[in-house]
Amino acid sequence: MIHIKTDEEVEIMRRSCKLAGEVLLMIEPHVKPGVTTDDLNDICHDFIVSHGAIPSPLNYRGFPKSICSSVNDEICHGIPSNRKLRNGDVVNLDITTYLEGYHGDTSRMFFVGSPRSKASKLVQTCKEALQKGISKVRPGARLGDIGEVIQEHAESRGYSVVREFCGHGIGKNFHEEPQVLHYGNAGQGAELKKGMVFTIEPMINLGQPDLRILPDKWTAVTQDGSLSAQWEHTIFVTDSGHEVLTRLEGKTQF
Repeated sequence: MIHIKTDEEVEIMRRSCKLAGEVLLMIEPHVKPGVTTDDLNDICHDFIVSHGAIPSPLNYRGFPKSICSSVNDEICHGIPSNRKLRNGDVVNLDITTYLEGYHGDTSRMFFVGSPRSKASKLVQTCKEALQKGISKVRPGARLGDIGEVIQEHAESRGYSVVREFCGHGIGKNFHEEPQVLHYGNAGQGAELKKGMVFTIEPMINLGQPDLRILPDKWTAVTQDGSLSAQWEHTIFVTDSGHEVLTRLEGKTQF
């Protein structure tokens, strides 16, 4: 069942989502060669807690850390560790905050040092795919409208779309209905209505879409070892269109 948020609920979610966006802005200068993903986890954890919130991933279904950090061929749900970032790495940091009883969820890609051309193009295409998906959000549209435009943009540039993971409704619960697929056909799927809040978070691979889960039971990696990219925002369906709750207007943020 899809939970339609009240204006009061959305106002609280604005605050939680704003904090999640601020975490990504805060952490950017720290993403550099020699830093471990554990270091980034700890910095984000302290920032979130200092603002009166809780990191949603911590202990969620047994997840041991406060953020997800996915490097190079890691698609999503990477567990921060003592792994040191190296020049040329690409890393996704996935931030979810729990503030005043509601979650806010966002993620973005970072380049460690100087990016390789193929990585830069993949990351840019994934970012564009997210924006194209967001542009389809309005009352009366269908979830399939979002999936189709993302899939078309990625595949037209020779990339593949991960199908095992998707966006999701969000609110009092970290994950709610509906599931927001990043592939599909326009005109299909649930109709979008004012008050719906969900994430769009396409995962795009340089190679094939196939994946495997590492023995840690969390980290998803590309089966062929190719690079992967992901960007994510939390979106609110308004009367006439949409509001990107995790976007920090006027700041250096996607």
